[in-house]
Amino acid sequence: MSEQKRKRILSGMQPSGKLHLGNYFGALKNWVDLQDDFECFFFIADWHALSSLYEDPRRIKEFSFEVAVDWLSAGLDPEKCTLFLQSKIPEHAELHLILSMMVPVPWLERNPTYKEKQDEIKKVDMSTYGFLGYPVLQTADIVLYRADFVPVGIDQAPHLELSREIVRRFHHLYKKNVFIEPGAKISDIPKLNGLDGRKMSKSYDNAIFLSDNEKEVAKKVKQMLTDPARARRDDPGDPEVCNLYPFHKIYSPQSMQEEVAEGCRTAKIGCGDCKNMLTQTMLESMGPIMERRSEISKKPKEVEEIIAEGTKRAQLVATSTLDRVKKAMKLK
Repeated sequence: MSEQKRKRILSGMQPSGKLHLGNYFGALKNWVDLQDDFECFFFIADWHALSSLYEDPRRIKEFSFEVAVDWLSAGLDPEKCTLFLQSKIPEHAELHLILSMMVPVPWLERNPTYKEKQDEIKKVDMSTYGFLGYPVLQTADIVLYRADFVPVGIDQAPHLELSREIVRRFHHLYKKNVFIEPGAKISDIPKLNGLDGRKMSKSYDNAIFLSDNEKEVAKKVKQMLTDPARARRDDPGDPEVCNLYPFHKIYSPQSMQEEVAEGCRTAKIGCGDCKNMLTQTMLESMGPIMERRSEISKKPKEVEEIIAEGTKRAQLVATSTLDRVKKAMKLK
């Protein structure tokens, strides 16, 4: 597939903390696969991170570096995709401002994520102008690079529709098609809960991080909640309601999955046995990423150079698009 004919993908991650397995299976693993078939732009969304870290933004720079290390460790190849830092390209903020002037507030208030995040994050006041308008900045991120697709899970696809509405409103107002209406690149995202059975999240302090070492992973697996019906060792359980089993479906071979499921239902194995089996298969699978991460983290200058070079490439596209925006609006 030639470079000219490849469709363009755009996506980003907030550096609001260390990346965890939910981030990996929810997005990063899919990105690694996409980079061979699409022209991919992946950015560290440090402006977005301010929505929850505005009271103490000092760690955003540190988290941004850690995100870059995780990306490279997981297999993103700077020779195949463009990796860049959002805040180093001022066109993101400028296009966000322009679009915000034409987006009706009710469009933003109906966004389901607005309420969900406020319920999830209790330590920070999320009732801010910036957080309400984050979908506008998100739209600017996408359309600035004229992305054909944004990789999302099926439950996130409706969120992308707001970006499409904003694009249509711009084109209607200024009678010129500047942007591409981004389509959803649907991926099958496995559902992984955190140690306590809730959604895996940094905010809940229940995550297994890509930066965890073998001892930390083993310790966290031991802490994971299991089927509450198995109060005693000889109580039978149901693997489908157990917090461990989705991890077995990802990490363990089919034979082990069947052994665990049958052993759980008949109480032939205990939850401790199940956790030991899972720890073994998880560490075997995570080993290569752990090894690469250990090496890459020792070369901070190389990581910074990769992001700097990607930012230069992204800047060229962003500048061109914003120029077209201003011409369409007769601002230039």
